[in-house]
Amino acid sequence: MRLGLNMGYWGAGNDAANLELAIEAERLGYAVVWAAEAYGSDVPTVLSWVAAQTSTIDIGSAILQIPARTPAMTAMTAATLDTLSGGRFRLGLGVSGPQVSEGWHGVRFDKPLGRTREYVQVVRQALSREKVRFSGEHYVLPLPDGPGKALQLTVHGARPDLPVYLASIGPKNLELTGEIADGWLGLFVTPDGLGEQLALIGAGRAKVGKDLTGFDVVPTAPLVPGQDWQTCADSVRPYSALYVGGMGSREKNFYNNQAVRMGFGDAAATVQEEYLARRYDAAMAAVPLEFIDATALLGPVPRIAERMQGLAAAGVTTLTISVMPGVDGVAALRAGAEALDLAGVGA
Repeated sequence: MRLGLNMGYWGAGNDAANLELAIEAERLGYAVVWAAEAYGSDVPTVLSWVAAQTSTIDIGSAILQIPARTPAMTAMTAATLDTLSGGRFRLGLGVSGPQVSEGWHGVRFDKPLGRTREYVQVVRQALSREKVRFSGEHYVLPLPDGPGKALQLTVHGARPDLPVYLASIGPKNLELTGEIADGWLGLFVTPDGLGEQLALIGAGRAKVGKDLTGFDVVPTAPLVPGQDWQTCADSVRPYSALYVGGMGSREKNFYNNQAVRMGFGDAAATVQEEYLARRYDAAMAAVPLEFIDATALLGPVPRIAERMQGLAAAGVTTLTISVMPGVDGVAALRAGAEALDLAGVGA
């Protein structure tokens, strides 16, 4: 198992600290640094800046939003980042959610499975530097009733087999991830629940004659080192409450659904009710300590190392660390590296 760093969203006043963390992660031997986007900072700009000031660590999108770009534009961006970084780019994709897709990008959130399948097909075709011809339900290239013609990506040197990751949660999405992607970006992943998720991914792999060999399993987990793990958990409460309570609408919140599947249904409903009513303190207080402990890395280094052993044994191949606001990020990264060494599960 290797370690990664998720810098999250840029532009929230922690820009200098994030770059410092990326440089420190490279020094410590972390495998990859990821950036995210929602309706603020965009991923390609951030990763270009990080790539220019590092030399060995991979850079990854977690995620590029599918509704934000045409698949051809994503192929252009991926090829450019890969060549500029010297072959260090990992392409993580996701459909986002209906509020962002429809409210920010003006793209209907319909048939996400079919749209994702076609999107990845077009991206891969473009990266292969074939002339792009595609006729699907969601994408048609070139348009059949106009002057457009099939075109070929002009960027030379980008890897045609550049790794593609999907951020997915639900059962059908997990199976699709195994079928069409090279890796999975997971959230709220536990050793106990990972077996079922990997079984679904494995079913998708089997459809195309593959198994999980070489498939990158990449959950993100907050890491907060300290002597008292319960005190450390308080730093994670805003993050957990945001995702379970506020990342989506009352009718469609994929992270809330995940908490329900994990056995926290009553608490998930309360967190969402409080969060959507803007009673944020109450929402944070309603997140069960057991949920935070199961989905984060908390406490002394030996305790974190024990959790890393469990995740590695369950099938995690790249464990991505997320640093919480107010937590010493450099200390967290160093604790992560120390815990990995102590766990004895490093690649």
